[in-house]
This record gives sequence, structure tokens and C-alpha cells, in this order.
Amino acid sequence: MITRKAIARRSFLRGAGAAVALPFLDAMVPAMALAGAAKPPVRMAMVYVPNGIDMRNWNLNYEGKLAELPRILKPLEPFKEDITVLGNLTHNAGRALLDGAGDHGRCCASYLTGIQPRKTMVDIKAGVSFDQVVASQVGRNTRFPSLEVGMEDARQAGDCDSGYSCAYTNNLAWRTDAQPLPPILNPRILFERLFGTGAALTPEARARQNRYRRSILDFVTADTKKLEGDLGPTDRRKLDEYLSSIREIEHQIERAEKDNAQISPGMDKPYGVPADFAEHFRLMTNMMTVAFQADQTRVITFLVTREGTSRAYPEIGIPDGHHPLTHHRNQEPLMEKVAQINTYHVRQFAGWVEKLKSIKEGESTLLDNTMIVYGAGLSDGNRHLHEDLPTLIAGRGGNSFKTGRHIVYRRETPMCNLFLTMMDRMGVHTEHFGDSTGPIQGLDLA
Repeated sequence: MITRKAIARRSFLRGAGAAVALPFLDAMVPAMALAGAAKPPVRMAMVYVPNGIDMRNWNLNYEGKLAELPRILKPLEPFKEDITVLGNLTHNAGRALLDGAGDHGRCCASYLTGIQPRKTMVDIKAGVSFDQVVASQVGRNTRFPSLEVGMEDARQAGDCDSGYSCAYTNNLAWRTDAQPLPPILNPRILFERLFGTGAALTPEARARQNRYRRSILDFVTADTKKLEGDLGPTDRRKLDEYLSSIREIEHQIERAEKDNAQISPGMDKPYGVPADFAEHFRLMTNMMTVAFQADQTRVITFLVTREGTSRAYPEIGIPDGHHPLTHHRNQEPLMEKVAQINTYHVRQFAGWVEKLKSIKEGESTLLDNTMIVYGAGLSDGNRHLHEDLPTLIAGRGGNSFKTGRHIVYRRETPMCNLFLTMMDRMGVHTEHFGDSTGPIQGLDLA
């Protein structure tokens, strides 16, 4: 006997103002089998990095099985059997074919839509992003059809020249061609969305909650103890690890809020957002992990700082703005700094991959049951190129991808071909999306 009692997959620990969804437990298998879904669901995430990549230090000089990885991808070396690097994917919609929002706006707004964004005198036009096509069907099975997460707002950074460019460079997900879904930037807001009941708090109630803030787990103690009595030892360990990860997230948020309270009032970050990039990245991905683990959502977009950002990285010795550095005019000292920033980003991503791989789901891992695209809407940021986009997939998409390889496609292969295949893995079947010419080849296990 694995457990004393079968548990429904969509189960919560509840308390006053709290709703903590449960991770995948062995006790859920019987109920899932009766419902015809005895294995964990497939999830997907899109992780977008800005301003292109130093392709000299990204591209591999060989095809086939991954061997030694180039400098920027080096942090993923321990996980090269879990990733697939794709070459020659292109977003033609990012090119300046029509009037639009500028090159950075086009490359970001078209990244998940495959349609060139444009502006009129009165509104913005982009397209429906493929994550929202998936969310409109798969999202019926989860608490949140999709989650949109980010780490920087152009208006807060002070370098957004118009509402048009803000809309395009600040958003990956588009519900309609004129309705972007702004990413959640503040860790506290994301946490409360994931674990709150959704009830709106008055300003007075929120201030009182902040003064006497307790762990969200304190409010579900009774439910937790009751559930533990129905679980076998393996599931009790899984539950304990899961709840411990939630408590660690709370500690991270509390530390960030405490640190920011001591920063001068002129700071340009919202209260509660860690000043350190790596800490902010880890905090947001930890919450995305929990959201996947508890089946809160199966679709996430993550804008790792907005497109065109001039963010500096003093923590790695780079006080210069990212965007100006990418216009290096082939000056080696500037190109070196771009490569350092690119590598720093991948190092943080590798930490997330490691986290996902450490979480067991039945006979596989959370990473095995996920597909995460990491990439940019530009390749060479100096020349603003939209072909041979830096693209890799982490995870096996429900153990349906053959990983550990470098696949090079014919030049000008549409990125939307990859999206078409990902939609199919998510159970959303369509013959065409954006400028796709058919499903992408070479990812299948067979």
C-alpha cells in the first residue's frame, strides 16, 4: 500500500485567506487512472532574454550529439543530456517589412505570435501569441490558464519613449492582437496570486497583514496534519519538501522587502523586488516551479528583463547598460561584456533546470514533463538580425523529445514551426500558426 487513501489531483490545503495546491503525489494515481490521466501533465514555458546574444560564443561548430558546449552555454554542461540546441530558426515577422514599433519592439512582440506588430493612430496591433492558443484549451484544467512573469518594466526603468514601444517591448503574451498580458514583476504579488484565495483586501487589511505577517503555511496547518495522516512515507516526504520550498520562497520575499526598505526612496524598483538580478531570477523561477509542481498552470511566459533594456550588471563587474553594449561596432572590449552578460543569464537558467530536474514525478522528473524554450528575438544585437535565433529547449516535453543534441535546420526555417510542434505536445492540434510551414522535424524520440 502506497497510501491509506486516494487523493484527487486537484486538491488544496485550505485556511483563512489561503489555498495551497498539492504537488503530484503517488496517492493521486488511482483517481487519475480512473479519469484516464495516470501520468503527470506536460507543461511549457517560454523564457525570453533581451538584446540578442553574442553568437560567436553561442553557436556550436558541430551537429548531432552534444559534446563540449560553447562559452555562453557552458553553465548547462551538467544538463546537456536534458537540452536540445536548435539552429537556423527565423522570425521573419521581426524584420522591418512594415511600419511598426522599432526593431526591438518588433522582435519581442512577434516572438510568440509570428505576426509583425504594427501601430495605428489609436491603438496597437500584434497578434495572438501561441501560449494563449494553448492556454485557451489546456487552461480549463488548471487554476490559472497561464502565468505571465517578468523582471523589469520599461516605465519603471525610465527609458520608455511611448505607449506603443512600452506595449511591444514589455510583453510576450497577447490574448488578442490588441490586448497584451502584462507580466507580474513583484514577487509578493505573484506569491499572493498563487497561494491566496483571490479575495481583494482593503488597504487597511493589507497593512494589518503586513504588520502581523505569518507564513501562508500557518493558515493551513490543520489541513496539512489531516492530510499527512492519509499519506504513506514517500508522499509525506514529497509533501514536506514541497511545503519547505514554499516557506523558503516566503523567506526570500521577506529578505528582499527588508533590504529594499533600507534603500533610499529614490530607488527605481518596486517594493519587494530584489535588487540583485540572480536573487530576483531565482525567486521568480522558484514560484514558477511550484506553480508547475502543483498544476496551478501548465503555461508560463517569462520575460527576463524587457527587450531593449539598458540594465547594468554591477554584480558581475559591468556598470554599462546592456543595450548600448550590444551596439559594440565590433569593439572587442564591449563584445566581451555582452558575452559575460549572456553567460550570466544562462547560469541563472541552469539553476532553474537543476531545480526542475531534482523534483520527482512518478518515474520521471518535473523537467522530463516540461519543455522550456530559452532564447531571444534577435541573434546579433549589433546588426539586429532576426535569423538563426539563439534557441534551446530544456526538458523532454512529457518524455517525447530526444534530447542531448544540436539540430541545424535549413536557413530561414520559421520559429513558428517549433511552436506548432509544441502546441501538438500540449494536446492542441492545428495545421498552421503564424508563418509556419509545418511541424518542426527531428525532436521526436523515434
